[in-house]
Amino acid sequence: MPKNSKVVKRELDDEVIESVKDLLSNEDSSDDAFKKSELMVDDQEEKDVDVEEGSDVEDERPAWNSKLQYILAQVGFSVGLGNVWRFPYLCQKNGGGAYLVPYLILLLIIGIPLFFLELAVGQRIRRGSIGVWNYISPKLGGIGFASCVVCFFVALYYNVIIGWSLFYFSQSFQHPLPWDQCPLVKNASHTFVEPECEKSSPTTYYWYREALNISSSLSESGGLNWKMTICLLAAWVMVCLAMIKGIQSSGKIMYFSSLFPYVVLLCFLIRGLLLNGSVDGIRHMFTPKLEIMLEPKVWREAATQVFFALGLGFGGVIAFSSYNKRDNNCHFDAVLVSFINFFTSVLATLVVFAVLGFKANIINEKCVIQNSERILKLLKVGNLSQDMIPHHINFSSITAEDYNLVYDIIQKVKEEEFDSLGLKSCQIEDELNKAVQGTGLAFIAFTEAMTHFPASPFWSVMFFLMLVNLGLGSMFGTIEGIITPIVDTFKVRKEILTVICCVVAFFIGLIFVQRSGNYFVTMFDDYSATLPLIIVVILENIAVTRIYGIDKFMEDLKDMLGFSPSQYYYYMWKYVSPLVLLCLLVASIVQMGLSPPGYNAWIEDKATEEFQSYPTWGMIVCISLMVLAILPVPIVFVVRRCNLIDDSSGSLASVSYKRGRIIKEPVNLEGDNTSLIHGKSPSEVPSPNFGKNIYRKQTGSPTLDTAPNGRYGIGYLMADMPDMPESDL
Repeated sequence: MPKNSKVVKRELDDEVIESVKDLLSNEDSSDDAFKKSELMVDDQEEKDVDVEEGSDVEDERPAWNSKLQYILAQVGFSVGLGNVWRFPYLCQKNGGGAYLVPYLILLLIIGIPLFFLELAVGQRIRRGSIGVWNYISPKLGGIGFASCVVCFFVALYYNVIIGWSLFYFSQSFQHPLPWDQCPLVKNASHTFVEPECEKSSPTTYYWYREALNISSSLSESGGLNWKMTICLLAAWVMVCLAMIKGIQSSGKIMYFSSLFPYVVLLCFLIRGLLLNGSVDGIRHMFTPKLEIMLEPKVWREAATQVFFALGLGFGGVIAFSSYNKRDNNCHFDAVLVSFINFFTSVLATLVVFAVLGFKANIINEKCVIQNSERILKLLKVGNLSQDMIPHHINFSSITAEDYNLVYDIIQKVKEEEFDSLGLKSCQIEDELNKAVQGTGLAFIAFTEAMTHFPASPFWSVMFFLMLVNLGLGSMFGTIEGIITPIVDTFKVRKEILTVICCVVAFFIGLIFVQRSGNYFVTMFDDYSATLPLIIVVILENIAVTRIYGIDKFMEDLKDMLGFSPSQYYYYMWKYVSPLVLLCLLVASIVQMGLSPPGYNAWIEDKATEEFQSYPTWGMIVCISLMVLAILPVPIVFVVRRCNLIDDSSGSLASVSYKRGRIIKEPVNLEGDNTSLIHGKSPSEVPSPNFGKNIYRKQTGSPTLDTAPNGRYGIGYLMADMPDMPESDL
């Protein structure tokens, strides 16, 4: 070769080297991170690699300050008002201590496995509910949207209950408590007790008339209750301020809101056990009625309570878990939080029935005194003979046992005319058998019991502050179930979205602070969440076990946890849990069909509750709540199935995540081999394929391999390009 030809060749080589340098210089820092990550190339065994490993997205995502903060957040979300006023009622209604058996069995069959599943997918994919289910299958992305809708419906009325608790809390700083006695009404001639209160009780009157100022029907709105409107505003301001910075702000509040209820419950338990009659209440509570345990209704209600106690399907569990490190032991978390929830329910049941036992004992003593006076009058007028009464009975200081002895004697001797005497049996069990739940337990029965406590204002302040904290803990998880998926998907500012969400929810929530608002709370509680959430969790289970693949999911768990989870979960997720959930869905539909749709309206003239059916428009609202909650699932499925969203339209379907910024997938999905030469940056074009696929290819997908989470991609879109030989450069 001539000498000058070597010079020419060297110059050509230098030009090639320089052109390569120029080419490489166009790459931004994100592509350096992309090359250095563990996502480079799949091996021939088609091993799936998480799209976020080694990327800066993981580093930029907020994280919990400590494991304790995270556990308290999950406990605060799962332990709510239902543990205090729903579980004790179900336990009393369904066999006492025997109810714990089906509850524990169902906790092991559907509770812990499904709670573990939600924790694992959130931690694995590190996205909210929308991103998680879209990652697994874009056609099932509607599951996340359905969770958000249900969370919004529940948040609307749940914060109203916090507002009620704030009102009672504010009224507790006075002695005597305002619901201790019936109010007096004065007119020109004399003073008399308020008739509505006299026919019911002071606490019942205060709840319905002073607090709610309730109307007589759903159709009679009665205008806004200004006291409850202010309390609702205060509740939403508290939620907004706590959530505005996400887990950075709410996480610190969890230390108080999650732990304070346990301090109060323990104080109430110790105080309750020292009260007369508390042991009677606890004994009545946990006396097992084994025959009731065999009824299908008991198992259905136990399954429903397990389901809602852990917050399954809301998205809050997934959202909280998504801020964890990828190697966190979420199996330990699932078991720990589930059993903390269970033991909290048992603790709350002990407290409730210790206090209700004390209340029943006081009511029973009043009953004995009133009926003893009635017997003395009957003795004076000659309706009863003194010979019937045992000589040791002293009516001036008669005990409950002595009264029951006299009652039984009179009942046997005066068998035919006994009913006309007007005597009552005065059994403490009769009072304890009056099952109360929900607002009736918290704002009427428990409130009445506290009026008999020494230093009753102190205990009232503690109780309602506990309710506020229990409610806030659940609200944080509920709002996180809305905010996190939307922020992850649409990349909006969390602060702005939180404020908008709270403001909109407050104005919609004004329907709950009308005089008829309590009836709307009942409607939303009955129809907005139950069926939609069961359907959502069934679809979650199917998405993981059938679409993503149970074997692959078990491998992911092994990779995250560092050990293989028990095969128990494999069979629960694949076979048992879906079957139990399906049975629960059918049973809930049947129960809803058999129960007449309606509500208990407070009738002022009679001072009692009466069942009323929903009007036609009310039935339309009930059905609309269920349809709207589950509607995103079929809508997203049809949109994905029929490709109704144009990828180039800038719509949600064409949004991807890249280093915390939004990028849009290019219109030309085939890619342009000359685009880099023309000076376009890698963020504007598909990254080249190095002959192998970075992402697993979804079943039935075209030749183009998309990111594992479809068009909501967390990462880069890899175009299918042929291998280019080195000489082509």
